[in-house]
Amino acid sequence: MAPRPPRPARRPLRPTRDTAPCLCGLPASYGECCGRFHSAAAAAPTAERLMRSRYSAFAVGNEPYLLSSWHPTTRPSRVDLDPAMRWAGLEILATTEGSAFHTTGTVTFRARYTRRGEEGALHERSRFERHEGAWVYVEGTFVE
Repeated sequence: MAPRPPRPARRPLRPTRDTAPCLCGLPASYGECCGRFHSAAAAAPTAERLMRSRYSAFAVGNEPYLLSSWHPTTRPSRVDLDPAMRWAGLEILATTEGSAFHTTGTVTFRARYTRRGEEGALHERSRFERHEGAWVYVEGTFVE
């Protein structure tokens, strides 16, 4: 059996302009919303906004942002982004704490996707903490 060729690097699917609608679902342009977090022009002010920006980062294939927004104690060495995965929408179902006045928070969400023509959804409760003043993703638990 011949070895499989390496997967081609996934080219990020970034919005073509900062004025394009943001992928996270909020009624703002990418540049005003998640784009400013991805470019490090601003930090996500709440756990929910960090969750939304991480969803957008998955959608555009922004591995550096995903890694930088991950807590150092749980951060993997790399993120295996699936080039066949197309993220199709984010729904925030619940939040606890996670505001500017908290040090921890959770966000429960459902993210829809298509992969090789099949639709699916990721339903997760994610835990966030402040680390060195910024919100970071700690871990997630799948919700049935």
